[in-house]
Amino acid sequence: MGCVRKRGKSWNAQVRIAGWRSFTKTFKFKSDALRWIDKTEQKIKNTNFPAVNVGDISLKDLLQTYAKKVSVNLKDPSVEIYRIDYFCRHPIAENKLINLNQRHFEYLRDERLRFVKSGTVYADLMLFRRVFKTAINTWGYGLPNNPVEYIQLPSPHKPRKRRLENGEEKDILNAASSQRNVYILPVIVFAIETGMRRSEILRLRWCDVDLDVGFASLFETKNGEDRKIPLTRKCVRLLQNLQKIDERVFPISLTCLRLAWCRARNKAGIKDLRFHDLRHEAISRFFEMGMSVPEVALISGHKDVRQLFRYTHLNPKHVFKKYDAFIK
Repeated sequence: MGCVRKRGKSWNAQVRIAGWRSFTKTFKFKSDALRWIDKTEQKIKNTNFPAVNVGDISLKDLLQTYAKKVSVNLKDPSVEIYRIDYFCRHPIAENKLINLNQRHFEYLRDERLRFVKSGTVYADLMLFRRVFKTAINTWGYGLPNNPVEYIQLPSPHKPRKRRLENGEEKDILNAASSQRNVYILPVIVFAIETGMRRSEILRLRWCDVDLDVGFASLFETKNGEDRKIPLTRKCVRLLQNLQKIDERVFPISLTCLRLAWCRARNKAGIKDLRFHDLRHEAISRFFEMGMSVPEVALISGHKDVRQLFRYTHLNPKHVFKKYDAFIK
């Protein structure tokens, strides 16, 4: 049931339970590893583990269970559920869990890399890793190990550096103003001015807006924390001119905004500009205004400064204007 292996300068101890899972721990000395194996085996003999028999469970069954129990609880489950539905139709999903190993997912990785970008494949494998980790550690599935735990992952997506270039803001706003839906232009302006996420803008309610003070309160945000967004004069004037026909400030659907954005972008003749890039633009402008990292993080909602910097691509021309030593 137990074994010990030397790996570099340390000793790796493993105790495997047939039909369920394995326990591993690393020690500096072999004697410590052997004592740990004896104690673990004794503990296992005196414990009734709630093992789940996985003999007839396929990967498709596991993915569907994960979607129903875990994915649906995400703030925006659509992307993950779409990815799960795709792999439920893939031939790998017909395999029994007990027969799957790392080689299956290495083949899947190499196959996917021929058709999609490495960042997409990275996200796919991270999903599988989470699914197996939940099944083994939380649901007690009788699997000896996570077949995706040690697979070599392709490189993730590189952070986008796209910002509005000369004239693009004017062009996209002019194109948006010609849309029949009167909310498209205000939504785009609001995104550029505040740096709010698309979902946050569409969920914003009139009762959460204080035009006198100049703040918008956000609840149920992506990171789980409420925050207040300062409104610029342009945002305040924009909201003052909107009719209150619904409890939401911008009563349009996500699909409506997505299609309208694509039409406006195409009409303006702008390429490779996503709506989410407006958030990059806003955050970068905050820094160019001279705001500090804590101040920008308070508005953007980023807990990790490293993530905040991924959204920030300063224009050197704006930065140099702040220093007299540079040639203007």
